[in-house]
Formats: sequence, C-alpha cells, structure tokens
Amino acid sequence: MKRNVSIVVPVSNEESNVSVLTAALNEVFRPLNYGYTVTFVDDGSVDNTLSELKKLAEENKHVFFISLARNFGHQNALKAGLDLVDGDCVIMMDGDMQHPPSLIPEMIALWESGNDIVYTIRKDHKEIPLMKRKTSNMFYNLINNLSDIELEPGTADFRLLDRKVVEVFRAFKETDLFMRGLVKWMGFRQLGIEYNPQQRMQGQSKYTVRKMIRFALQGITSFSTRPLYIAAYLGFIFSLISLLYVPYILYSLWFGHAINGWASIIATIAFFGGLQLMILGIIGMYLGKLFMQSKQRPHYIVKESNLQG
Repeated sequence: MKRNVSIVVPVSNEESNVSVLTAALNEVFRPLNYGYTVTFVDDGSVDNTLSELKKLAEENKHVFFISLARNFGHQNALKAGLDLVDGDCVIMMDGDMQHPPSLIPEMIALWESGNDIVYTIRKDHKEIPLMKRKTSNMFYNLINNLSDIELEPGTADFRLLDRKVVEVFRAFKETDLFMRGLVKWMGFRQLGIEYNPQQRMQGQSKYTVRKMIRFALQGITSFSTRPLYIAAYLGFIFSLISLLYVPYILYSLWFGHAINGWASIIATIAFFGGLQLMILGIIGMYLGKLFMQSKQRPHYIVKESNLQG
C-alpha cells in the first residue's frame, strides 16, 4: 500500500516563493512511490501570498492551504499544519527555499529504516554573515547551558515526524511553543542529518535579532527553572560583593568626606534596587507564562482552508 507524506510549509509574505517551492517538490516526488500533499499555512500575509496559494491549489491536486486570521508566529503556524494534516509522516520546512527539497528522499529513506524523527542540522558556511553565525552559536549555547535539553548547533525546523509523534505533539497545550526543544524532549528514535542551506529566493528573513532573543528566552523558560536558581545565586554573590563597599563607607565617615548616612543609603538603594529588578524580571517571565497559559486561548485561528474535515 502506498504511504502518504504530508508536507507543512508556514509562509508569511512569500508570494514569489510558493510557486517555486511547489514546482521543486513536484519534481522531488515525481520518481518516488509515495502519495503526498503540500499544505501551506498562510500566517497572516499582507501581500498576495494567499491569492497565489488559491491559484496553486486549483492547478495542483497536491496543494492545500490554511489561512490564519492573523500572524500567530512561525511556531503556531507549524502547529496548525500538524494539527490538520493526515499523512503517515509529516515533513516541516520553510517556504523561502533555504531548506533544500532535494534532501526529502533521504529523510524518507531514514524514516522507512525505523527512525521516528529525522531532523536537520544546518552547516554554516562562509557566505553566512559573521554576525549571524555568532548570534546563532550564542543562541544554542544559551539553550544548552540554561535548559534541560541539548540541541546541536544549527538544528533547524526542517524535519520529518512519524505519524505517532505527530499525535503526541497534538496533545501539547502549552502556550509558548518551542518546536525544536519539544521534538528533542519527546524522545522516540531520532536521527540528525546535515545540510547546506540554499540562498533565499525572494524577500527578507522574518527572524530579526529581537525575535531571536525572544525565541531564546522562550526556549529557556519553557524547559528549565534554572534561571530562577541563577537569580538566587546572583543575590548571594551580590550580597557578598556589597560588603566590599563597607571600607569606603567607613573611610568617608572617618575623614568627613560624606554627609552622615549618605553613603550607606546610596549603597543600599543601588544594590537592592538593581538586584530586585533583575530577580523580579526573571520571576515575571515565569509568571507571565503561567498567566498566558491560564487563559487557554487557541494557538491559532483558521480563517479559511481547502482541507476537508
């Protein structure tokens, strides 16, 4: 019996790329003995992406689309696709052609050999800007040192999941999704393969430095309470460091260089004010996650789709 492969592609303002990717996927699957569907998740695009997807769906029986009511973010768009497709395995990839479709036959072969999850690891080459390479390495170092999971540097959202893994993932209800961490945390039989990223066809990357920092904090706080322990350690360390200010206070009082009480008050305010703000910020991140989780809002809202059921 022919097995079916579902491909999920979140897109945001990629009107010039979706047709190119569809053609590339058609070429990849032409010699393969698999049924397949390509489901684009339009994450609140403001260009003509949705119109292009509707046109492709009319011309190609393999193409489907899910249009979200607004931009819910890349991770939530991926979840929308995983929730609604029904293949024997699901391949997630970006719509900018940086994830090479030519790698899919190898991923399927590794899945057929018994791997439940086949994930990819991006090989950084000299064409990638130095700053992007440095920030990427910093991102993975932070995740690995401050969380309870271990991610290989360069781990991408280009991956294959077996049907049973997708069923487990659908049951997750947490608000802040960190897909790379969740897939690693789930276990199962996993295998990583390296790939050389292709050049973006059109448009600009949606991951700004600000979004990368937020993404890192989201990943760390989703998988570890270690930052809370660090806050406690910092409180202890800064308390000891503050003792070094005592000799200066005594010197100022002894030689009359300061108004009585001024030095001790300033030292106390500066120390405890900064320490409290830092620790409250860390606690606030965790409380904020609990607050958002308590609302139990959906990860996404589907505006329209040509998927059945």
